[in-house]
Formats: sequence, C-alpha cells, structure tokens
Amino acid sequence: MARDASTHETPTRRDLVKAGGTLVGGGLLAGCTGGDSESTATESAASTDATTGTPATTTTTTTDSSYTVTMSPMGDVEFDDVPESIFTRLTHLAGMAFALGRGDDVNAMHAPAYYDALWNQFTPRLDGVTLDWTGLYSSWEPDKERLYELDSDVHLADPASVLALDSWDMADVEEIRTKVGPWFGNHLSDTHSEPPSDWEGEYEYYGLWEMFERVAQVFDGTDRYEALADVRSELLSTIESDLPPVDERPEAVMVGASDLSSIYAYRLDDPGFLTAHIRPLEPVSAFGGDVESTATVGMEALREANPEVIFALGGMHPETDIEAIRSGFEDDAVGRQIRAVENDRVYAQGARYQGPILNLFQLEMTAKQLYPDAFGEWPTYTEGPYPEIPDEEQLFDRDRVADVINGEL
Repeated sequence: MARDASTHETPTRRDLVKAGGTLVGGGLLAGCTGGDSESTATESAASTDATTGTPATTTTTTTDSSYTVTMSPMGDVEFDDVPESIFTRLTHLAGMAFALGRGDDVNAMHAPAYYDALWNQFTPRLDGVTLDWTGLYSSWEPDKERLYELDSDVHLADPASVLALDSWDMADVEEIRTKVGPWFGNHLSDTHSEPPSDWEGEYEYYGLWEMFERVAQVFDGTDRYEALADVRSELLSTIESDLPPVDERPEAVMVGASDLSSIYAYRLDDPGFLTAHIRPLEPVSAFGGDVESTATVGMEALREANPEVIFALGGMHPETDIEAIRSGFEDDAVGRQIRAVENDRVYAQGARYQGPILNLFQLEMTAKQLYPDAFGEWPTYTEGPYPEIPDEEQLFDRDRVADVINGEL
C-alpha cells in the first residue's frame, strides 16, 4: 500500500477504525488494528499455560469479530481480524509464527540469512515442513519509513526494546502503532533486563511458552499452541523423571567459541527464555556465580572453571566449523587440559533466541549431551542438519510436531 514517505497522511483501513487516545507508555500501549468503538458487550475467556498455570486472557466482542489479546509491555491489544503480514525483530517471535504455520508470512527479522540457514538445520526432521526467510528485511535497527513500506498487520516486536534504539522515540513507536499496525512482543524476558528509562509503564516477564500462548491467540492458533504445549509437557515429564542426582551431573558451560582468543561465556542458570533449553535439565554451572550473564573469558579462566561439558553456541550453523572449534581447544596448550576437551565433550548447540520448535529439539539435544546414560548418546556432530535419532531414542514425536505446523490437528 503506497504512502507519502514524508507526511504519511494517506488514510488506511487502520486509520479509519483505530481507537482514539494518547499513548503514555507501558501498560497504556494498547495497539488496535480495528474494532467497533460502539461495541460494549464483551466476554472473557481464560486459558492456562500448560506448565506454569499462568492465565492468559483473550477478550472477544460479542457484536463483531474483533478480539483483544493481553501481554506486557503493550497491555491490551485489539485486532479486527487475524493478521496476515508479520513483522518480527528477534527470532524467538519469528519462531512462534513458524510454529503456528505462519513462518512464510514473516516479512522481516534480525539477520534473516543467518537464521534461515540455522532454522533449516532442523526442518529436515519435520516431514512436509519448509521455511524460507532468505531476502527478508533485516530489522535489528528498523527504519520507520521501511515499516510503512512493509505495511505489516502486526509487529511482533517489543515496543520498549524498540524505544531503546537511538533512532526511535515514543512518538515514533506510537505513530507506527496507530498508522501501520500494533506492536505485540516481549524482548526483555530474555534475561529479565530492565526496560529503558523513558518507558513509563510496568514491565512483566514471561517464559518462552507463556509468551507463545499469547502470540498464538493473536493468530487464532490456540489449538496449535495447546497441541505443541502437550508435546513439550510430555518431554519435560520424561526429562524430570530421568534426571540423575545432582552429584552425578557434569559441570557445564556455554560459550561462543568462534574466536578462542576472546571466548564469550554464558551462565546456564540465568532467568529468562535464553536458557529455556538448559534450565529444565538443571546442570551444574562450571562458573557458578562467578560470571555475569555474558562475560568474556580467556582460556586460563575456562581451564580454571574446568567444565566437563562445553556447549558451543551456534555450532550447528552451516557456516560454523565445529570441528575447527574442537581442534582449536585441542591445539591450545591450556585448552587441551580442560576436562570437556580431554573427554570429547565439546558439543554444538543452536540458538538462544529460540522459538517453540527449536526449543523442543534443543531440549532433546541438550538432554543427550549432558546425560547420555539417561537419555541416549548424542551422535558426534560435525556438519549438516540435526542428526537422525532412532525412533526408540527420540524424546518427542517429530510427526506430531510436523502435523501441528502443517495444520493437521
């Protein structure tokens, strides 16, 4: 839909139906794509997260098809119909669209070429599931004019996080909400960090699947959410029932090890959805509380921590040479003394900004990497897609997941 790039005065269907009011911030950020302002009768239907019991409420008007979904930091967000075109910024939200069968409706995301390649390391294990994010707008620092051009029905992005960008202010955030489409996203739940100081409202944190439940409501996909949440619940039950005692668990660390002269180390026990595939397995952190959420460490510090397991973040990406990372440790006079290196327990991982589907795969992967005696050996990974696991050793049903993505419930 064409608009004047300098004035943006051309009315759209969103302008004609959007609700009035001034955005103050936080909980007052109520984005609207439509709805009859004369409609007053409403009916609330509450659903519950499969594992946490946290209620998620959708309010639907009884006189038309508009509906409201609530999530922090936006508050109540009203939709006049199910969004079609989807702007995303970070891949946990793009991954939620993918899980709901809407991956191909995404028109923007951070580093699309990188994450298309990474996500497609997992799709080969899901029969009939395809994904193509190549060529999308790279939206880490979104340009306001480009958002007008994309004309997205919904922006799956956190407005408080966008506000933190130097090129955006509250007026810009409100302008996109009212003239293009609502914001619906939560970013700072990744590590439970604070919103920018000029964000005036409250900020609530969610687990990955709590957030997914709310995103599913936006796309009328509660049935798909519930089906996938059942798969996850069964997987978590399997993990919980077979977890070894604490004194039998290896000490582990996650690192970004593409440059062994400057190793990024990540805490395994931080709150937030970046560790959604780690925390349920309750590993022992080799660093304990001695590093921040992310810290740069040298080989000497890693040797001092002496983990029995090293997770190499991004090691499953096709452009990452996991064998070179392993060789780098082995060829280093200090690195070769680390227990994980000595015992060939340097493992490739995928992404921390994971959606629900990657979360299932990474829970299974990490369980096998940490506790092979309990969950089966993890195949030595060198390259290519997620390894084929014998049916009897799989911790979740791939066909069931593929059916949900493909809408075959």
